[in-house]
Amino acid sequence: MEKELVEFVVKSLVDAPDEVSVNVIEGEKSTILELKVAQEDVGKVIGKQGRIAKAIRTILSASATRDGKRASLEILD
Repeated sequence: MEKELVEFVVKSLVDAPDEVSVNVIEGEKSTILELKVAQEDVGKVIGKQGRIAKAIRTILSASATRDGKRASLEILD
């Protein structure tokens, strides 16, 4: 569920949506989502002073909490 949510939001922001990939790493109590986008789109995903990345993480956290889990987002470059 969280993977599809992050993919949808990020693909709406970037110029190259076909290069967006989300890798899910499941742990016992938490999930890590690794986000990879095209090099020229990294700035669009992070935003000024990290505002967009923070907003995506907030949405992700709310979705995971609803399911009784914890989730974190890592943006790979």
